[in-house]
Amino acid sequence: RSCSFTGFSTVQSRKLAKSLSRGSVRSRMSLKPPKAYNSLQKGALIWDPKPLQVKKIFEALKKGLNEYLEAHQAELDYLSGRHKDTKRNSRLAFYYDLDKQIRSVERYIRKLEFHISKVEELYEAYCIQCRLRDGATNMKQAFSLSPATKASRESLVELYRNVQECTEDMCFIEGALEVHLGEFHVKMKGLVGFARLCPGDQYEVFVRLGRQKWRLKGKIETDDSQTWDEEEKIFIPNLHEKFEIKV
Repeated sequence: RSCSFTGFSTVQSRKLAKSLSRGSVRSRMSLKPPKAYNSLQKGALIWDPKPLQVKKIFEALKKGLNEYLEAHQAELDYLSGRHKDTKRNSRLAFYYDLDKQIRSVERYIRKLEFHISKVEELYEAYCIQCRLRDGATNMKQAFSLSPATKASRESLVELYRNVQECTEDMCFIEGALEVHLGEFHVKMKGLVGFARLCPGDQYEVFVRLGRQKWRLKGKIETDDSQTWDEEEKIFIPNLHEKFEIKV
């Protein structure tokens, strides 16, 4: 760990520190412009990474993607079995249609596999930067408790810079990870669980995810059905925000 930062003035540590600079991390990632990321939008830039939240979302995302991949793999196996039977029974038009379906599912499976590998790559890079930041923080604390000398002051300055760079890289990777979270499609099906839903009652529901808001109004009809002025809304996921719902 002591060779990971330029707090120790050796040739080797200086070379390693250069390799850990922001440019080295960001140049390895083929990313879209920052405007594509919620957490990197102008006016919303906060250098405050959330490792525990990122871990929780990464595990949920990976689990969902793997389940989706398994479902499509099962569909491919089923279609492949029908493909063999159809080939023997020779219905040409149906055979070619089935062949097109199989190719489509295969392409989607490859897309999902790439999606999973990209998410894993980003999270691995995130964990590396997190460990480096923790190491630099511990070393910075140790140096701050040691007798003040010119060398220790230089080391503290360099360690502070390393902590800042690792923090910025973690936030940058969080923004890149958000691009791979997809979309939330929220559909209003109705209110349940209220003690008294009487005909003629009117309700207002407010849903918020960060800066994204959705306000909709509904009414209980005479036949106890519910009508709403809007039924569906798309939200863009954000690593740092949670859903708030008020009725």
